[in-house]
Amino acid sequence: MSLGAAGLLYLGFTIYANIDSVLAAFDSFNWFLIPLLLLLSLANYFFRFLKWDYYLSVVGVKIKRIDSFSIFMSGLIMSVTPGKMGELMKSYLVKEVTKTPVSKTFTIVFAERITDFISLIFITLVGAYIYNFGREIVIGVGVFFLLLLVVISNRGIAFAIIRLLEKNKFMHKHLEKIHNAYESSYRMLRPLPLFYMTLISLVSWSFECLGYHLILINFNVEVSFIWAAFSYGFSIIVGAISMLPGGLGVTEGSLTFLLIREGFQKNLAVASTFIVRVVTLWFAVLIGILSVTLYQNRYGKITVETVSN
Repeated sequence: MSLGAAGLLYLGFTIYANIDSVLAAFDSFNWFLIPLLLLLSLANYFFRFLKWDYYLSVVGVKIKRIDSFSIFMSGLIMSVTPGKMGELMKSYLVKEVTKTPVSKTFTIVFAERITDFISLIFITLVGAYIYNFGREIVIGVGVFFLLLLVVISNRGIAFAIIRLLEKNKFMHKHLEKIHNAYESSYRMLRPLPLFYMTLISLVSWSFECLGYHLILINFNVEVSFIWAAFSYGFSIIVGAISMLPGGLGVTEGSLTFLLIREGFQKNLAVASTFIVRVVTLWFAVLIGILSVTLYQNRYGKITVETVSN
């Protein structure tokens, strides 16, 4: 479904910009740049893996580094799910390998997303003021995550909310899971771990921002790295908060719009958007497919079942 939506989306953008002019733009692209772009995306995945592996140690999961890496890379197959929440699959795979309850590890994915958002907010906030665009969205998302961190880090507030949840019959039955989830979140999002993991996120997302900048330079689009980082980071944020699979449509539309807003031709905007999404989003999905195949060769077929804890 996501592949079909992406195909229709790119077709629409291509028609919008004129097929012949878009094809001409692709002809002008230096395809020898692709290996470097893919390498930058791999660097992004590697630093994100370091964050994942660190969080596993924080919540007390003992797992071999090779297994941790295999599970993380397999989770990339879910990059086209809303907010990448499909990566919760990683918790189930951890359970298969280590017997660790899902309730103890699924909050790692939320901690990953929180530190991703905070780093992207830092990347885009400067650009939002310099280029006078998107400040309300960036600040609004920043305030939301700041309030979320305040709630998680303040046990008094958090336990008050949990006590309210206990009054619900359904929630009461899952009380132990709720407490496990909160304790894991609390440990991962303490000030020091939060600082270090946000720093790692900054580094990891900077690789993809650099890749986007190189694509634009290759198309003779003269913009600074700050603008490229702002444009890419902002588009990722709005795509994520849209809760559409992989931000499809919103992210591409934002990237294209911001280039056209700067006065660049439609065909260059569409071509650059297509290439950056292929070497980031769709490359991640491909890596995920390969990793899932290797995982199943080692541990057997991944079965769909109800996770009881």
